[in-house]
Amino acid sequence: MTTNDLSAIERKKKLSKITWIATFGGLLFGFDTGVINGALPFMSLPDQLNLNAFTEGLVSSSLIFGAAFGAVFGGQLSDKFGRRKLILWLAILFFFSTLGTSFAPNVPIMVISRIFLGLAVGGASVTVPTFLSEMSPKERRGRMVTQNEFMIVTGQLLAYVTNAVLGNTVADPGVWRIMLVIATIPAVVLWIGMLSVPESPRWYAAKGKMGDALKILKDIRNIQQANTELKEIKDNIELEENIEKASMKDLAVPWIRRIVLLGIGLAVIQQITGVNSIMYYGTEILRDAGFGTQAALIGNVANGAIAVIAVIIGIGLLGKVGRRPMLIVGQIGVIVSLTLIAIFSNVLAGTAALPYVVLSLTVTFLAFMQGAIAPVTWLMLAEIFPLRLRGLGMGVSVFLLWMTNFVISFLFPILLEFVGLSVTFFVFAVLNVLAVLFVVKYVPETKGVSLEELEQKFRSYDTPDNKKPAGF
Repeated sequence: MTTNDLSAIERKKKLSKITWIATFGGLLFGFDTGVINGALPFMSLPDQLNLNAFTEGLVSSSLIFGAAFGAVFGGQLSDKFGRRKLILWLAILFFFSTLGTSFAPNVPIMVISRIFLGLAVGGASVTVPTFLSEMSPKERRGRMVTQNEFMIVTGQLLAYVTNAVLGNTVADPGVWRIMLVIATIPAVVLWIGMLSVPESPRWYAAKGKMGDALKILKDIRNIQQANTELKEIKDNIELEENIEKASMKDLAVPWIRRIVLLGIGLAVIQQITGVNSIMYYGTEILRDAGFGTQAALIGNVANGAIAVIAVIIGIGLLGKVGRRPMLIVGQIGVIVSLTLIAIFSNVLAGTAALPYVVLSLTVTFLAFMQGAIAPVTWLMLAEIFPLRLRGLGMGVSVFLLWMTNFVISFLFPILLEFVGLSVTFFVFAVLNVLAVLFVVKYVPETKGVSLEELEQKFRSYDTPDNKKPAGF
């Protein structure tokens, strides 16, 4: 084996190390959003936090409220201080806000701690993928960035497994505090790991530190690739500096307004599937269907497992299948699953079969959601916005995605208590019928279409004959 072969292997190892360490941010994202699923039944007990439907929704959704603002400001902070430095700060925030939730003596302290935890989750949701995309070579970018999605669902599965184990082995009703505090471990791993990871070369170049950028690139690319990529980075930075970024006033332009509304629509329809009602309240749903708490904790592991498997399959399909067909098939699968949950929750109410039917249908729902809708949504949000629109479009779309998530997460336990499982899921089914109509009528196919071609198609809407562009 030659020296060049060895250096290529070493570079590959360094990239793998960077990927695994940084995606612990995604693991924390998944664990912290999933762990509440099993903690709520114990947290709600009279001798614990004594939650009712309102405070249960508040405790669960407060993290999402914080995440909406963490996502908005995370990008700006990472641009100012650096991707690596912000991830280090986020690891510290993960650690101390997790301790705050674990030792919270009452609902107000719990809600405040979860809002801060949400800031960390939201910051990680935008900073980690950005960091990975800037560290990865072109040929590995897809795999490195999508590993973060894989780590998010893995974190949720890990939360469900630990919840099931603790809930079935620890008799103390305060077991929810142990469930929550476990998240401090990956936070420490993330902080220690990031100390050994370099800063993004793209960020150094944006700050005019070309020597530092080249040094890092030479550490993870061969010399020719490093020099070529640095030139590409310089050219892109100059291009971005010369492009006037879109602002809210530009929404008066029809084609800009149309593409921003498309991004908002994609973000909202991902959330009105009700996916996070299952990811956050899966144990409660199974208890409502008839399982005991311990059995529901075990059954909920199936939801986490299918989410991981479906994400892997969905990522594999992205390069082979069009975006529209995946979205439409995913939406139809979701509508059928939600409708069947609504029907059987009524028809089989009080029977021994109901909890098993509901579990099988939530698993089916997640297969369609995580295997088709989720990966396509994030990919299309990255594809549809031209360069000058990317900041405005992604910022507004992702913020409204989190806020829709917040509203649904807050209202779900209230709906469950006042109208029941059947009506709640029927409402979600109706919302998703509207969502699939939106996809059919307004969402274009973006597979194999460049950003420039996409922009031209949207601009052509504003021609005098107002004809629908081909492929739209």
